[in-house]
Amino acid sequence: MTDSPHARTARSRATIRDVAALAGVGIKTVSRVINHEANVSAATREKVEQAVVALNFTPNQGAGSLRRGDRKTLTLGLLLDAVDNPFSAAIHRAVEAVAWERGTAVFGASFGEDPDRERALVEAFTRRRVDGLVLTTISDDHTYLQTELEQGVPMVFVDRPPRGIEADTVITDNHAASVTAVRHLLEHGHRAVAFLSDDLGVSTASERHRGWRDALSEAGAEQGPVRPGLRSVEAAYEAVRELMAGPERPTALFTSQNLVSIGGIRALHDLGLQHEVAMVGFDDVFLADMLEPALTVVAQDPGEMGRTAAGRVFARLDGDESPAATSVVPAELVVRGSGEIPPPR
Repeated sequence: MTDSPHARTARSRATIRDVAALAGVGIKTVSRVINHEANVSAATREKVEQAVVALNFTPNQGAGSLRRGDRKTLTLGLLLDAVDNPFSAAIHRAVEAVAWERGTAVFGASFGEDPDRERALVEAFTRRRVDGLVLTTISDDHTYLQTELEQGVPMVFVDRPPRGIEADTVITDNHAASVTAVRHLLEHGHRAVAFLSDDLGVSTASERHRGWRDALSEAGAEQGPVRPGLRSVEAAYEAVRELMAGPERPTALFTSQNLVSIGGIRALHDLGLQHEVAMVGFDDVFLADMLEPALTVVAQDPGEMGRTAAGRVFARLDGDESPAATSVVPAELVVRGSGEIPPPR
């Protein structure tokens, strides 16, 4: 016995064939109705629309776009470092908000500092024919995306610029912001300023390290200890405890990433040094203003970065063919107390 469309869709998602069978029309007629094409009578259109409602049918956007030839699937691919990082989460929320206004869904994924996973995820997005890409990446070579660029898939890199290709980019001036942070510590009398960061092979960390180094050189101060490669709160915590117990003990810390800042805060509080060692972080930290002392930071604006990136993607989809451009979103020094602690006499 053959299942009726009602019985079949009680167990599985309705198909365009089910709609056609229930409405008593051909598949092409259903396609014309759901794609709002002409040459369908009002009575036939009503029958199809009633069948769509009865079966709770959802059209396949990807298949529809291929038939129409406009390539639009009403989806974006969003690649981030780690979805649990507040910086990445703020970008995600901002991109989704812009996409929502355009009736577009966002597929989000994170690569966790793994370049192989990055490439696999980007390929998964492109296989699904997303309309555009918003990418934070870790690879040192992005030429694997050249084919997509040549095929007209808009892509915008956020936080870290592309390497080997030309594409729209949205960044913070990491060097200038770091110079501002370190100058602030120097202006409060510090000369022994330590630098703590994640992997220096990442462009953002490298630029922040360069800013730290240039600010010290400009002031005629010796370079303090450097602790790179801190990829977790726990690693940063142990690095600060080691610094405070060692012969290179600094009077101030420049923690150049938000998770590193959290580890540094915990270590100073556990050691009872939070009022003796100054600290400026890069990126704001949740409840930073509630600490004692409150944390001074150079705050990026990840929300604005996400909005700008999504705006560029949709501008490209709307026909903007201007050359690839870089948008710089300013960072702001937020003075709260930890960066204003003077060095010991």
